[in-house]
Amino acid sequence: MGHRGVLAGSSRVGAILLGIAGAVACAAGAPLAATGGAAATPLELIVLGSGGPAALGRAASSYLLLLDGEPRILVDAGPGSFARIGEAHLPLDGLDVVLLTHLHVDHAAELPGLVKARAVAASRPVHFEVFGPAGQRPAPGSAAFPSTSRFIDLMFGPEGAFAYLKDFSAPITFHVTDLSPAPARTPRTLVDREALRISAIGGHHGDAPAIIYRIDYRGHSVAFSGDIDAHGLPALQSIARGVNLLVFDAVVLDPPGSPDVLYSLHSPPRAIGALAAADEVGGLLLSHLSPAVEGARTAVTASIASHYHGSVSFAADGMHLRP
Repeated sequence: MGHRGVLAGSSRVGAILLGIAGAVACAAGAPLAATGGAAATPLELIVLGSGGPAALGRAASSYLLLLDGEPRILVDAGPGSFARIGEAHLPLDGLDVVLLTHLHVDHAAELPGLVKARAVAASRPVHFEVFGPAGQRPAPGSAAFPSTSRFIDLMFGPEGAFAYLKDFSAPITFHVTDLSPAPARTPRTLVDREALRISAIGGHHGDAPAIIYRIDYRGHSVAFSGDIDAHGLPALQSIARGVNLLVFDAVVLDPPGSPDVLYSLHSPPRAIGALAAADEVGGLLLSHLSPAVEGARTAVTASIASHYHGSVSFAADGMHLRP
């Protein structure tokens, strides 16, 4: 694992506002409920992107976490999330933590636009803490992936594709932590301050280095599976125990309903339900939805319910939840 700082920018523009139309909240053990116009709760989740790699009307995977009503944490940055964050009508000037589950296009490609949006919302220097997987060299049957620190440098470093940001808006710096995707017995604490705890553990998504995250804040919690296959489920189970809301990427149907190759990358509904039941999670939010899962909601829900009897919801762009 590594740490790296990258300088990127300077200037000033007023705040960008966002808004979310949509509404579902999740409390432990209770059905998802609309948030309405109630006062801010300690931890809130806005779904910026609930889709996958296909261009089918949803933004790809991305989530915004609010602490005491203020947007603070971005989880993944899939294509389309820039537009969704612009529709949300919330101030971005407190957004300072980025968690990347892995570096596939449908989870990370929109990061430059979101960084720029944050920059033009600032009237003072911007500092991001970025966490994501370490890289890997190419090998037979496996693609090469940059480390997260290299990924950030390729975009925002002195010779990066978007190095111009150094003179565009507020000064931007990055502190990047590369996380080992290797299996571990216990999660690692990344942030522990002011009632906020962010923990992580290596996941498994085929040949792509992947990380699972959990956020705890003032008695509320949410975990993100990221794309995950059967080899990553033990790690997810270790980090998600008792979580109020588990956001699970749902791409495949129970075998043999999806192409065999997809089971080397993703987990089917029956496995999702078994893990949620074993971990006694408060609620499940299925996201990163594929057309196959979209078209079989009743069957997917029934399969999960064969193990898990808590609330199950399907994500939509703009959904607003309170774990």
